[in-house]
Amino acid sequence: MTPWIISLFTVLAVFYLDKWENKHIKSLFDWIPAILLAYLIPAVISSLLGEDFSQTNIHTYSKNYFIPFAIIAVMSSLSITQLKAIGWKPILLFVSGSFWIAVFPVILAFIFLDTNLISEVFIKQDYWKGVPPIVGSWIGGSTSQLVLKELVECPENIFLTVLVLDNILVNIWTILMFQGIKKSAFLNKKLKITNLTMPESIEQQKGKTLLPILCFIILFGCVLVTNFLVDSFIAKIIILSILGLVFSNFIKHWNFKFVLKLGGILILIVMAILGLKLKFSLIQFDLSFLGFLIVWLVSHFVILLLVAKLLNINTAWVPIASMANVGGIATAPAVTAAYEKKWMPHAIILAILSMASGTFWGVLTIFLFKFVII
Repeated sequence: MTPWIISLFTVLAVFYLDKWENKHIKSLFDWIPAILLAYLIPAVISSLLGEDFSQTNIHTYSKNYFIPFAIIAVMSSLSITQLKAIGWKPILLFVSGSFWIAVFPVILAFIFLDTNLISEVFIKQDYWKGVPPIVGSWIGGSTSQLVLKELVECPENIFLTVLVLDNILVNIWTILMFQGIKKSAFLNKKLKITNLTMPESIEQQKGKTLLPILCFIILFGCVLVTNFLVDSFIAKIIILSILGLVFSNFIKHWNFKFVLKLGGILILIVMAILGLKLKFSLIQFDLSFLGFLIVWLVSHFVILLLVAKLLNINTAWVPIASMANVGGIATAPAVTAAYEKKWMPHAIILAILSMASGTFWGVLTIFLFKFVII
């Protein structure tokens, strides 16, 4: 069985299982998201076949075509006009949460440089290379996570550890944010926040949109041209990110709904291909690393509360901003609905902004680590 057939089977299986209205299947995806399942299935098949697909040319195709294609699709789903309707305070709150996610690991590593966690786990065992993919996952989602894995050359055993721990923590965090947003009135009173005004309504796309096939051709054509003209992987990502933003904001009737779905499918393809490199014998866990992740998440929430106090903004935006960062486009509006359903479109736009910016925050983390610690 070729790696291409395994990857195709995985993507189709995960895609249709995710759409299946079966309570047991739905329960499975509550705890093992599609993105993680797409990573594990090829590894299981490869292990059962006794084959090693880690060095096949499918990985070159993924890095040159599928990952850049996913990036430009996701970036082209962000509308600046819709973003303005949210208001500058919620956006600043959201950005402050992203900034803290990107810089906290470096600050912690610098302060505790001589501890076992930093000197042994982070540096000698190379666990610091698992940090940028987490930054990408928490801010930008799976697309950014995959790009940053490639950029930092994260080892497969560490990447699997990151995926599993990330999945567990995000599930727990989502539950906590559901409860947290219900306490907004209490927190507003305690922090003496008085500005509880509603944001502007976000207009949904109406009328005709470009045919999906036309959007596909435009985006894939950009990937082909960029591959032909540019060698550097990070340069390709930057160019395609800018092009995606240009298309979404300057092409009239751009099909936002299609490109967002396209991005999701491309992420599944990339994860399925990446799963071909995974060997279960490499899995390892470190309790100190788990403790670090927990402190990281909690400090993120504390920073958001402090910024909300400084901006005098409704603390309901804290769980929304946190889930737009950490949870993503599915969980952010769900948590928001527990407080105010009219704010759900705002949560979706913040989550899309998160997807669009995650890679760049992760690049900042890599730069800081190499400049300050490594």
